[in-house]
Amino acid sequence: MKSTLVNLLCLLFFTGVVVGLKLLEIRVDKYAIRGGSTVLECIFDLQGEALYSVKWYKDGAEFYRFTPRDNPSAQMFPVPGIHVKLEASNETHVMLRSLGINSTGRYRCEVSGEAPSFQTVSDHRDMLTIQLPEQGPRIDGGQPRYQVGDYVRLNCTSGPSKPAAMLTWYINGDQANDSLLIGPRIQSIGPYLEETALGLHFRVERQHFRNGDLKLKCLASIATVYWNSNEESVEGDRPQRPPVLEVKDNQPHTSRADMVQVPSGQQNIELYSNLILILMLMMLINFS
Repeated sequence: MKSTLVNLLCLLFFTGVVVGLKLLEIRVDKYAIRGGSTVLECIFDLQGEALYSVKWYKDGAEFYRFTPRDNPSAQMFPVPGIHVKLEASNETHVMLRSLGINSTGRYRCEVSGEAPSFQTVSDHRDMLTIQLPEQGPRIDGGQPRYQVGDYVRLNCTSGPSKPAAMLTWYINGDQANDSLLIGPRIQSIGPYLEETALGLHFRVERQHFRNGDLKLKCLASIATVYWNSNEESVEGDRPQRPPVLEVKDNQPHTSRADMVQVPSGQQNIELYSNLILILMLMMLINFS
């Protein structure tokens, strides 16, 4: 009976400890920029318990420890890709500076209570360090003019980055159908950078021209931290106007020549006939 009571008291004691120490939240930026800094947060509630230690790990390797009983309380340990700013770190916050590509990884916070339980709670989050492109996407293969029936064959290439940028084509503001795309193709540049290429091939139709122009845009994006685009606006061949018959002004101009009347051929015949009749009458008079 006594043994059962002791076991029950122990169970209640340790259950109380488990309920007492709570890890409320761990905050780790999902994306960080290479060369920048970030703050890791580990929010916990001791609920009356004494704090023994707070430890931070990257991919299983400890790089920071805060122990209130020690002097100094904060310590850091060498881990590739980790540079702790001690003066800006404490039991709940750890600042990392000079982030590199190798800062990418899984970060775990571990909180432990004091004796006798030394209860430990932990949680983790993943962080991706991004190298942004130094220039926007480049469009190659375009022509200054297109007409209905022509084929558009363009290629868009992102600037080198890590991870590779995602490319999206737009035609007159509307996202291009996947059936018009060639790729994407990802190529390694140097030891860790990558660039993406995405082709756009389609046959020009009349509805592609809006107010006589065709707008083609390539958008490069990386997660939620980077967007950049390049756009080309090309003209369609303007329809040539059909030839117009030019009608000149045929109204007579006023001049002296306009006042001269030239007898017509019929008038000449009548005049000669009258002269012949007169001559014949004169000859008859003379014979009589």
